[in-house]
Amino acid sequence: MSVPFLDLRGTWEELRTPLLRACAKVLSQGRYILGDEVAALEREVAAYCGMNHGVAVGNGTDALTLSLRALGVGPGDEVVTSPFTFFATVESILQVGATPVFADVDPRGFTITPATVEPRITARTKAILPVHIFGLMADMAGLRALADAYRLVVVEDACQAIGATWRGFGIGHYGDAAALSFFPTKNLGGYGDGGMILVHDAELAARLRRLRAHGSAIKYIHEEPGWNSRLDELQAALLRVKLAHLPAWTSARQALAARYDAGLAGLGLQLPWVPAEANHVYHLYTVLVPDRTALQRFLAERGIEAHVYYPLPMHLQPALSGLGYRPGDFPVAERICQHALSLPLYPGLTAAQQDEVMRGVRAFLHRRGAPSARAEKEGR
Repeated sequence: MSVPFLDLRGTWEELRTPLLRACAKVLSQGRYILGDEVAALEREVAAYCGMNHGVAVGNGTDALTLSLRALGVGPGDEVVTSPFTFFATVESILQVGATPVFADVDPRGFTITPATVEPRITARTKAILPVHIFGLMADMAGLRALADAYRLVVVEDACQAIGATWRGFGIGHYGDAAALSFFPTKNLGGYGDGGMILVHDAELAARLRRLRAHGSAIKYIHEEPGWNSRLDELQAALLRVKLAHLPAWTSARQALAARYDAGLAGLGLQLPWVPAEANHVYHLYTVLVPDRTALQRFLAERGIEAHVYYPLPMHLQPALSGLGYRPGDFPVAERICQHALSLPLYPGLTAAQQDEVMRGVRAFLHRRGAPSARAEKEGR
């Protein structure tokens, strides 16, 4: 049985009629940039996440970059962030002229923590940029308290975590701003690029709206240099259709994750960790396995796609060699990059397909001689 890592066609088949209706509505009205559909999406996503304001932008990278810029982060500043993330997180820091400073991650949740961040704070630190990796929020209560103690701003990279919570509060609640991505593979994915910034503060939202449109709030009057980062009406209309289904899709992801947890227990894998304070939305279901490459190859031979996120930590990226980091600087992140493998998980994945994935994993591990459940519990 073939099991794709992700199949976006199922959503299209499920929602074909309302999606086409939404397209027809936009096309018939003749306004295609920052119109009523974008404004409605901003309100609806902000409400879904428990935030006051949403500012739609061109993509998740711009959402991070504009957030940093609007919060006054720039040349000479340092931003503490995670080495285990997609390059856009760090790229956004560089684009405002600041310097990324890495803190190692928790070995269970793969996120930065107050304990790893505080030693990295210097007199030049201006911001903390936690990454809610794979759908699990970082310890935002602790990071907010740390930021307040050092008078720092917090920008949340929530591009993989729409709907996630920490201590009952969603993305953006603890931060000064939170960035979302609507890249097609995300839990709420569009049919092209798109992003949004969530904030509580009305003045900050107003500045972000200026920055996304060449620094202009009034046509042809430009208060400051900005970007061209405007979400189009078609994407907003399509995302609004999908947003109505997001709660059900999130529940489906969580049910699939629980089924993996039960079926893969006791095999020596490190399974996703969910602390009591968190609601995990499982953008990805990622395990740590001793021989990741061999398992990925074994599954591929059985028609099962499994992907690697991410093979090289940020501090060892060629583009960042000038920062002076070396192998061994962040051993937890480096170990995760060597052993992490993400299994298929998406709404529409059938029980039969998931069973095939688990059979494949078990067959590989049993053939290799799986460690005992006790070894797994001890993290060996």
